[in-house]
Amino acid sequence: MRIIFMGSPDFSVPALDALVEAGHDIAAVYCQPPRPAGRGKKHRLTPVHARALKLGLAVRHPASLKPAKEQLAFADLHADIAVVVAYGLILPKPVLDAQKHGCLNIHASLLPRWRGAAPIHRAIMAGDAQTGICIMQMEEGLDTGPVLLRRATSIGPEDTAADLHDRLAAMGATMIVEALSRLDRLIPEPQPETGVTYATKIDKSEARIDWTRPAPEIDRQIRGLSPFPGAWCMLNGERLKLLGSHMGQGEGPPGTLLDAGLTVACGMGAVQITRLQRSGHKAQDADTVLRGLPLSPGTQFD
Repeated sequence: MRIIFMGSPDFSVPALDALVEAGHDIAAVYCQPPRPAGRGKKHRLTPVHARALKLGLAVRHPASLKPAKEQLAFADLHADIAVVVAYGLILPKPVLDAQKHGCLNIHASLLPRWRGAAPIHRAIMAGDAQTGICIMQMEEGLDTGPVLLRRATSIGPEDTAADLHDRLAAMGATMIVEALSRLDRLIPEPQPETGVTYATKIDKSEARIDWTRPAPEIDRQIRGLSPFPGAWCMLNGERLKLLGSHMGQGEGPPGTLLDAGLTVACGMGAVQITRLQRSGHKAQDADTVLRGLPLSPGTQFD
């Protein structure tokens, strides 16, 4: 099929690779514009932009698709379908309707649960037992369209947002190729009106750890925000980013280190930190960090 691919972050790259490998004709790749990043504030390409250039594909990165000239340029590609994966811009109705088969979206949740911007983070933070991928026909509403394919995966007790991100990206890549190969035989399934939840964008204020909360909530906060923005706390005036954890054993005053293995007491129960990052250092496993930062039981985390 002749496809317009629309995506920007790392999550979208496996789907682009899979479509190319499957032999589809990529008419153009749409992504977010390059933006200043890093200390030098040099303009950085999105991961999809960089990958598309390596694949020799035409890339477009308009700041908006609302102008009529952008919509005409989109329609002039004469694509059969558009595949959208975490693109980052709202698609106006003329864009949604420009292709014979419309637009398909790869969404990282089991719709209608977790419509919106941060479904992977929210699923972990809410304590969901599973999540998955839905291949959805796009409408003007926020992730409201009928579902063509859905596939679930369990969320393990130590899974981080990074773990799920990579697993779901691979699932989405496989599923979009399958969906396109069976497009004329798939029956769109309208989403139920019950069970709708919204995965609002993660706010940095959600990353500060409050050790008075129950251990299961803190554990899910750490894993759901890893690696970005990263849940954090303070230790002797130093900011620590906590990137991996599981439930621990023991009790004590909230924020108190209970043993030599980075088990920290919470308002109820305890969590054991398995991976963290000190200020000015790379992320490391807890054992490695403790060799350079010896801590004794009773140490207080804020």
